[in-house]
Amino acid sequence: MRAIFLKEFNSFFSGLTGYLVIALFLLLSGLFVFVFEGDFNILDYGFADLTPFFLIVPWLFIFLIPAITMRSLTNERDLGTLELLVTRPLSLRKLLLGKYLAAVALMILALLPTLIYIFSIGQLGEEIYNLDYGSTFGSYLGLVFIALTYTSIGVFASTVTSNQIVAFLLAAVVSFLFYFGFESAATLFPDALFIEKIGLKYHFESIARGVLDTRDLIYFISIAVFFFALSEISLKQILDRK
Repeated sequence: MRAIFLKEFNSFFSGLTGYLVIALFLLLSGLFVFVFEGDFNILDYGFADLTPFFLIVPWLFIFLIPAITMRSLTNERDLGTLELLVTRPLSLRKLLLGKYLAAVALMILALLPTLIYIFSIGQLGEEIYNLDYGSTFGSYLGLVFIALTYTSIGVFASTVTSNQIVAFLLAAVVSFLFYFGFESAATLFPDALFIEKIGLKYHFESIARGVLDTRDLIYFISIAVFFFALSEISLKQILDRK
């Protein structure tokens, strides 16, 4: 598994993919948060905290993470190396886990430079660094769990099709539905409050308050494990047909 992880992670930076994803994430988040006028602009927000940043990142992840994961298994199938990999003493689970963790590591690497925003925003308040650090770091933890979940969905999408564009679109749509879909559905059925609780956004906002609830952690882990298990089943079926 370690070899697969290193191979996959290094492949991001042997070409432009890794640099492009990180640069694009930092550029877009910086423009929305500090330059473009609107709901995501911190200077227009009126409060010295990173709430607008934490609102925009799940949107960016919906497009960036599928762009990373769309080639996870489709690339191996196109090159004909999938069968070669599984003939080695390597289980399907370890193969998927190595690719999964490499994509997660890349997104965490993209998030790290944004920690400087904490120091930047800290200078804007009436009292320097008068921030709600519990909420801030809780939100960062929530973004990591969002990345874990979206990546699992993306890896699954790459196992059900050999077309990278289809894998990208499928992962983006499913990620969008899990984050925003249940909240929207809940507005149609006001009495069914449980519908909103099925969505990622509800649990992300819960963690973002700065109070860790094991129910939120279990939820994110369960969704990630669910799609990871589907990826394993889907990949096994592909190999059985060959």
